[in-house]
Amino acid sequence: MEQAALTQKAIDLLKELISIQSFSSEEDKTADAIENWFKSFDIPFKRHINNVYAVNKYFDESKPTLLLNSHHDTVKPNSAYTRDPFNPHIEDGKLYGLGSNDAGGPLVSLIATFTHFYAEENLNHNILMVASMEEETAGPNSLRGLLEILPKIDVAIVGEPTLLDLAIAEKGLIVFDAVIKGTPSHAAHPNDDNSIYNTIEVLEWFKNYKFDKVSEALGEVKMTVTQINAGTQHNVVPAKVELVIDVRVNDKYTNAEIAELLKKEAPCELKERSLRLNSSAISKDHPLIKSGIALGRKTYGSPTLSDQAALSCQSLKLGPGDSTRSHSADEYIYVKEIEDGIDLYIKILDGFIKK
Repeated sequence: MEQAALTQKAIDLLKELISIQSFSSEEDKTADAIENWFKSFDIPFKRHINNVYAVNKYFDESKPTLLLNSHHDTVKPNSAYTRDPFNPHIEDGKLYGLGSNDAGGPLVSLIATFTHFYAEENLNHNILMVASMEEETAGPNSLRGLLEILPKIDVAIVGEPTLLDLAIAEKGLIVFDAVIKGTPSHAAHPNDDNSIYNTIEVLEWFKNYKFDKVSEALGEVKMTVTQINAGTQHNVVPAKVELVIDVRVNDKYTNAEIAELLKKEAPCELKERSLRLNSSAISKDHPLIKSGIALGRKTYGSPTLSDQAALSCQSLKLGPGDSTRSHSADEYIYVKEIEDGIDLYIKILDGFIKK
């Protein structure tokens, strides 16, 4: 099929996906639509819950495998929507609808790219296409839960909106729960161990703390206190104050290293919720990145999380759309961005898997 016709079919698929409610863990109908795409091209596929995946026609276990991955679940529309989030429509070149930008545009662009290369022979990499579920919630059935039944992955492109620039690194995430203790008492009585006052020094420590290692692509580790909770009555000094701390980890640290460091140095009790959302990166010298740079694309480090966090191999985040539109009211993607995205994906792979 000509690339222009394939691109139009991808846009039609995106419209169909937008019209179907597909909140995380409720993606069965969008999975059906993706199945129908593969059926229409006579491409064999497999489905695990609401994950749909396929490999290229001449898959060879002796060759390394390139993963193309994006997700078809969405967040719930926020209250500021002025348009029907499930009504895909184009105005002034913008395709509106929930999930159009995050990550429907990247997803259909990758599916079209996979279809373009599906029957090509003598590629130096296999291609594995995975349309995954539960990305928005990092759920147990997302890409992370699927990896054990997939072929071994050597390198990956994760489709997320990056304005078609090359996100060669992505920050990891650790959420900590902190406790600052004190002596509970009646508010009318003297108390030199007020847990709320004790928190002032702790907040200053978190505000001013600096991590030594700075990444070329991702900059500094960013630590932010995002929640605080204490007390239930006006006349009672609480026994403790609870904080939530959000830490965005660069590729110079593992999550385990950050957790060990903070629990040793922080002036309060800390407990991490999870260490599994590590940072991701790919070398600028990787042939996949060189192929993109040769096409004039810029490299950068991304502060936002994706399913890259599930992967242990080198991975690139790349896709049409703009991440600042993700989860916004009246979400949209430009039709031209999808057209350019498919064209760029195909050209990057031409320079990578056909050499």
